[in-house]
Amino acid sequence: MICGAYGVMPDDWAGICVEAGFQKFRGEQIANALYRAQAVKWEDVSTLPANIRVWLTENYPIDSLREAACDEAGEKVRKFALECRDGEIVETVYIPQNGRLTVCISSQVGCNFKCAFCASGQLGCKRSLTADEIVGQVMATCRLIREENQTTDVVRPNNIVVMGMGEPFDNYDNVLKALRILNAPKGLYIGARHMTISTCGVVPGILKLAEEGVQFELSVSLHAPTDELRNEIMPVNRRWPISELMEACRTYMQKTGRIVTFEYTLVRGFNDSPKHARLLVSLLRGSKMRVNLIPLSPVKEFDGFAPHESVCQDFQDVLVAAGINTTLRRSRGKAGNAACGQLRRRVAEEKDC
Repeated sequence: MICGAYGVMPDDWAGICVEAGFQKFRGEQIANALYRAQAVKWEDVSTLPANIRVWLTENYPIDSLREAACDEAGEKVRKFALECRDGEIVETVYIPQNGRLTVCISSQVGCNFKCAFCASGQLGCKRSLTADEIVGQVMATCRLIREENQTTDVVRPNNIVVMGMGEPFDNYDNVLKALRILNAPKGLYIGARHMTISTCGVVPGILKLAEEGVQFELSVSLHAPTDELRNEIMPVNRRWPISELMEACRTYMQKTGRIVTFEYTLVRGFNDSPKHARLLVSLLRGSKMRVNLIPLSPVKEFDGFAPHESVCQDFQDVLVAAGINTTLRRSRGKAGNAACGQLRRRVAEEKDC
């Protein structure tokens, strides 16, 4: 059975090599080729003998994803549509900012949770991604940025956010394995506190992650301060209402010592008034939690608009005055249909034509 190279824990390569009849030290050379040299093809890895390169090409390919499309989303942000071996399309975003590089990755092809203003879930979930495909998004992005800049210099992200297509806790095992690979000293060695998992509010996943003994950051898509409002836009709330979600988040903070960030998309006339801000204050009061306010990015299937800038600022002011750590983020994915899920849909429609 063929296994993608990026789906192997870096420390496991030594045992795999011994089992295949090669010297143990070849395992470290393989890991170095993947994550230090960021090899594109095994045949180019001159540190390995030809017979091992052939064996790796046949059994552990490193070409699980190829570029299907790229959109510029402003300020050097790149949104890549990557095609899997089976033809499915996933989205990955490269975000350079203040000297740091963030890669936003997907966990599934589509999503089962159908949040109203998220294009990723409009067509449901085709399948979950493997650990190889999740790590592969990061490595493919590094390669594509090198090609765009016409450099051989290795690109190493500072931050990984699992905020693309899909619900990470709906693909828990593969997501955790992928992040452990990226965190491994022989992998990209990105610190756990520089990796964020974003959930729409899957309570069992939050509680399970709290017991893992890892320091990954947790981000929760909240988007409304009451069950009545949240039920309208997030079907997940009917299964795990806000009271259960908040209890799980407090448990996560207590177990891990990490602060939870709540994503709150501001929708004009729906959840953006000073009253809604005060309700959010009441919900979060007494806990060290952060809020990230995001004006709505337009989605064809959702009849909603972003509030005026002054309304967004007023909302933030209410939270800040109550002592809640709050940022107001301008979407960096509006250009070129680049908000989450839209590039994948466009590429899929073009393939069907």
